[in-house]
Amino acid sequence: MKIREKIKKWKEYSKLSDLGIIARRKFFNNAFDGALTCAGIVSGIFIIFLAEPFTFEAKDVLITGFATALAIGISGLWGAFLSEEAERKKKVSDMKKDMAIVEEEAENPELNNKKNKNRKNKKPRTLLERAENYATIVASLVDGGAPVLGSSLPLIPFFFGASLNWIHFIFSYTILAGLLIYLGIFLGQISGGGRLRYALHLITAGVVTLIVSILLGI
Repeated sequence: MKIREKIKKWKEYSKLSDLGIIARRKFFNNAFDGALTCAGIVSGIFIIFLAEPFTFEAKDVLITGFATALAIGISGLWGAFLSEEAERKKKVSDMKKDMAIVEEEAENPELNNKKNKNRKNKKPRTLLERAENYATIVASLVDGGAPVLGSSLPLIPFFFGASLNWIHFIFSYTILAGLLIYLGIFLGQISGGGRLRYALHLITAGVVTLIVSILLGI
């Protein structure tokens, strides 16, 4: 199958399953969660760094940050796949009932069991079922990938240099602020306006996370 045909089919699946709305919501929520999680980790280590500058090295921040990012990503991917699969199967089943689609089953128990086994080995039979299956996979990947992305980007500065210093944290907070601003603009575009307002809301959330971390350290 040609790439153009695949893309056309994916677009059709997306429309049938309302994937665009769900994927956008999942991307924002999970990227935001990942960013604030990373902010909490970096802020906690920053407080310890202020009190005892030689307690941590840059690699310790990377190990802690990426381990957390992967844990959030795996949790999001696994949980989203199971929940999306269950919800979408229910959606297809309910839609079939509403449309009065009844599958005839053989009266012979042995033949009925054989047909059930064959159904398990077959791909989804209807266009709606294929669309929902596609949406489950994509939504799960977004749910798992977005928090990893949000958690990983602020860790980039810690790849440079073995010992921790102020520059690591300054650049990490700069990337974090840029990420929150981008997510605010992204949310503003979805809503059709108020990009600055959403960006300020997310920046405020980041600042609150930093202040809470400092208060806990104190």
